[in-house]
Amino acid sequence: MIRYLRGLVLKKEAGGFVLLAGGVGFFLQAPAPFLQALEEGKEVGVHTHLLLKEEGLSLYGFPDEESLALFELLLSVSGVGPKVALALLSALPPRLLARALLEGDARLLTSASGVGKRLAERIALELKGKVPPHLLAGEKVESEAAEEAVMALAALGFKEAQARAVVLDLLAQNPKARAQDLIKEALKRLR
Repeated sequence: MIRYLRGLVLKKEAGGFVLLAGGVGFFLQAPAPFLQALEEGKEVGVHTHLLLKEEGLSLYGFPDEESLALFELLLSVSGVGPKVALALLSALPPRLLARALLEGDARLLTSASGVGKRLAERIALELKGKVPPHLLAGEKVESEAAEEAVMALAALGFKEAQARAVVLDLLAQNPKARAQDLIKEALKRLR
Protein backbone atom coordinates (compact mmCIF):
# COMPACT_ATOMS: atom_id res chain seq x y z
CA MET A 1 0.00 0.00 0.00
CA ILE A 2 1.21 3.52 -0.76
CA ARG A 3 1.19 5.57 2.47
CA TYR A 4 3.41 8.54 1.64
CA LEU A 5 4.73 10.21 -1.50
CA ARG A 6 7.15 13.07 -1.95
CA GLY A 7 7.45 14.80 -5.26
CA LEU A 8 6.75 17.75 -7.52
CA VAL A 9 3.24 19.14 -8.00
CA LEU A 10 3.01 18.85 -11.76
CA LYS A 11 -0.55 20.03 -12.33
CA LYS A 12 -3.62 20.97 -10.29
CA GLU A 13 -6.98 19.79 -11.59
CA ALA A 14 -10.56 19.84 -10.35
CA GLY A 15 -10.66 17.76 -7.18
CA GLY A 16 -7.03 16.70 -7.26
CA PHE A 17 -3.52 17.09 -8.56
CA VAL A 18 -0.79 15.23 -10.39
CA LEU A 19 2.29 14.51 -8.29
CA LEU A 20 5.50 13.56 -10.07
CA ALA A 21 7.35 11.15 -7.77
CA GLY A 22 10.18 8.91 -8.91
CA GLY A 23 9.45 9.60 -12.57
CA VAL A 24 5.80 8.49 -12.21
CA GLY A 25 2.84 10.89 -12.27
CA PHE A 26 0.27 9.99 -9.63
CA PHE A 27 -3.19 11.58 -9.64
CA LEU A 28 -4.31 12.24 -6.07
CA GLN A 29 -7.70 13.47 -4.97
CA ALA A 30 -7.44 15.85 -2.03
CA PRO A 31 -9.50 18.07 0.31
CA ALA A 32 -10.11 21.55 -1.10
CA PRO A 33 -8.04 23.54 1.47
CA PHE A 34 -4.97 21.37 0.84
CA LEU A 35 -5.47 21.52 -2.91
CA GLN A 36 -5.75 25.32 -2.84
CA ALA A 37 -2.53 25.63 -0.85
CA LEU A 38 -0.50 23.58 -3.35
CA GLU A 39 1.65 25.38 -5.91
CA GLU A 40 2.50 23.87 -9.27
CA GLY A 41 6.23 23.31 -9.63
CA LYS A 42 6.80 23.03 -5.86
CA GLU A 43 7.86 19.90 -4.01
CA VAL A 44 5.46 18.49 -1.44
CA GLY A 45 5.13 15.51 0.87
CA VAL A 46 1.72 13.82 0.87
CA HIS A 47 0.20 11.23 3.23
CA THR A 48 -1.86 8.88 1.08
CA HIS A 49 -4.69 6.38 1.14
CA LEU A 50 -4.99 3.88 -1.72
CA LEU A 51 -8.52 2.63 -2.35
CA LEU A 52 -9.42 -0.30 -4.58
CA LYS A 53 -12.81 0.12 -6.27
CA GLU A 54 -14.55 -1.72 -9.10
CA GLU A 55 -13.50 1.01 -11.54
CA GLY A 56 -9.86 0.74 -10.47
CA LEU A 57 -7.46 2.23 -7.98
CA SER A 58 -7.93 5.68 -6.45
CA LEU A 59 -5.29 7.55 -4.52
CA TYR A 60 -6.15 10.24 -1.95
CA GLY A 61 -3.65 12.74 -0.58
CA PHE A 62 -3.50 14.68 2.69
CA PRO A 63 -1.15 17.28 4.15
CA ASP A 64 -0.73 15.49 7.50
CA GLU A 65 -1.32 12.20 9.30
CA GLU A 66 -4.26 13.66 11.25
CA SER A 67 -6.25 14.43 8.10
CA LEU A 68 -5.47 10.96 6.75
CA ALA A 69 -6.60 9.35 10.02
CA LEU A 70 -9.87 11.32 9.94
CA PHE A 71 -10.46 10.28 6.31
CA GLU A 72 -9.96 6.62 7.21
CA LEU A 73 -12.15 6.96 10.30
CA LEU A 74 -14.95 8.46 8.20
CA LEU A 75 -14.65 5.62 5.66
CA SER A 76 -15.36 3.15 8.48
CA VAL A 77 -18.93 4.48 8.72
CA SER A 78 -21.56 2.60 6.73
CA GLY A 79 -22.72 4.72 3.79
CA VAL A 80 -19.72 7.06 3.84
CA GLY A 81 -17.51 6.86 0.80
CA PRO A 82 -14.44 8.82 -0.18
CA LYS A 83 -16.49 11.61 -1.79
CA VAL A 84 -18.34 12.36 1.48
CA ALA A 85 -15.17 11.99 3.58
CA LEU A 86 -13.36 14.48 1.31
CA ALA A 87 -16.33 16.85 1.47
CA LEU A 88 -16.18 16.82 5.28
CA LEU A 89 -12.43 17.42 5.28
CA SER A 90 -12.93 20.23 2.77
CA ALA A 91 -15.68 21.93 4.77
CA LEU A 92 -14.22 21.65 8.27
CA PRO A 93 -10.69 22.10 9.61
CA PRO A 94 -9.34 18.77 10.95
CA ARG A 95 -9.48 19.79 14.62
CA LEU A 96 -13.05 21.03 14.29
CA LEU A 97 -14.09 17.86 12.44
CA ALA A 98 -12.43 15.68 15.09
CA ARG A 99 -14.20 17.61 17.84
CA ALA A 100 -17.57 17.36 16.04
CA LEU A 101 -17.11 13.59 15.66
CA LEU A 102 -16.05 13.18 19.28
CA GLU A 103 -19.09 15.10 20.52
CA GLY A 104 -21.51 13.64 17.97
CA ASP A 105 -22.36 17.10 16.57
CA ALA A 106 -24.50 16.18 13.53
CA ARG A 107 -25.50 19.82 12.91
CA LEU A 108 -21.94 20.85 12.21
CA LEU A 109 -21.38 17.85 9.92
CA THR A 110 -24.25 18.98 7.65
CA SER A 111 -22.18 22.01 6.64
CA ALA A 112 -20.32 19.73 4.20
CA SER A 113 -21.61 19.38 0.65
CA GLY A 114 -23.51 16.12 0.17
CA VAL A 115 -24.01 15.48 3.88
CA GLY A 116 -27.67 15.61 4.76
CA LYS A 117 -29.24 15.42 8.18
CA ARG A 118 -29.71 11.63 8.20
CA LEU A 119 -26.17 10.87 7.05
CA ALA A 120 -24.73 13.39 9.53
CA GLU A 121 -26.71 11.74 12.34
CA ARG A 122 -25.42 8.28 11.31
CA ILE A 123 -21.82 9.53 11.24
CA ALA A 124 -22.25 11.27 14.59
CA LEU A 125 -23.81 8.17 16.16
CA GLU A 126 -21.24 5.69 14.83
CA LEU A 127 -18.16 7.81 15.62
CA LYS A 128 -19.21 9.58 18.81
CA GLY A 129 -16.41 9.08 21.30
CA LYS A 130 -14.30 7.02 18.86
CA VAL A 131 -11.93 9.78 17.78
CA PRO A 132 -8.35 8.90 18.80
CA PRO A 133 -6.97 11.39 21.34
CA HIS A 134 -3.98 12.33 19.14
CA LEU A 135 -6.40 13.93 16.65
CA LEU A 136 -7.44 16.40 19.34
CA ALA A 137 -3.90 17.12 20.56
CA GLY A 138 -2.62 20.65 20.59
CA GLU A 139 -5.92 22.30 21.43
CA LYS A 140 -4.30 24.73 23.81
CA VAL A 141 -4.75 28.39 22.96
CA GLU A 142 -1.52 30.32 23.39
CA SER A 143 -2.44 33.93 22.65
CA GLU A 144 -4.64 36.43 24.42
CA ALA A 145 -6.29 37.38 21.12
CA ALA A 146 -7.24 33.76 20.45
CA GLU A 147 -8.59 33.26 23.97
CA GLU A 148 -10.61 36.48 23.63
CA ALA A 149 -11.99 35.28 20.29
CA VAL A 150 -13.00 31.91 21.76
CA MET A 151 -14.81 33.58 24.65
CA ALA A 152 -16.60 36.00 22.32
CA LEU A 153 -17.75 33.16 20.06
CA ALA A 154 -18.94 31.18 23.08
CA ALA A 155 -20.88 34.25 24.23
CA LEU A 156 -22.53 34.35 20.79
CA GLY A 157 -23.88 30.84 21.40
CA PHE A 158 -21.29 28.61 19.71
CA LYS A 159 -19.94 25.60 21.56
CA GLU A 160 -16.63 26.49 23.13
CA ALA A 161 -14.90 23.38 21.71
CA GLN A 162 -16.02 24.26 18.17
CA ALA A 163 -15.00 27.89 18.57
CA ARG A 164 -11.62 26.85 19.98
CA ALA A 165 -10.95 24.43 17.08
CA VAL A 166 -11.77 27.07 14.45
CA VAL A 167 -9.76 29.78 16.20
CA LEU A 168 -6.76 27.44 16.55
CA ASP A 169 -6.92 26.64 12.86
CA LEU A 170 -7.07 30.34 11.99
CA LEU A 171 -4.25 31.07 14.43
CA ALA A 172 -2.07 28.42 12.75
CA GLN A 173 -2.54 30.28 9.46
CA ASN A 174 -1.91 33.73 10.97
CA PRO A 175 -0.18 33.61 14.39
CA LYS A 176 -0.27 37.43 14.80
CA ALA A 177 -4.01 37.81 14.12
CA ARG A 178 -5.96 40.21 16.30
CA ALA A 179 -9.03 39.04 18.24
CA GLN A 180 -11.52 40.89 16.01
CA ASP A 181 -9.97 39.34 12.87
CA LEU A 182 -10.17 35.86 14.41
CA ILE A 183 -13.81 36.41 15.38
CA LYS A 184 -14.74 37.70 11.93
CA GLU A 185 -13.11 34.73 10.12
CA ALA A 186 -14.44 32.20 12.65
CA LEU A 187 -17.99 33.46 12.15
CA LYS A 188 -17.66 32.81 8.40
CA ARG A 189 -16.66 29.19 9.09
CA LEU A 190 -19.12 28.47 11.89
CA ARG A 191 -22.29 29.68 10.13
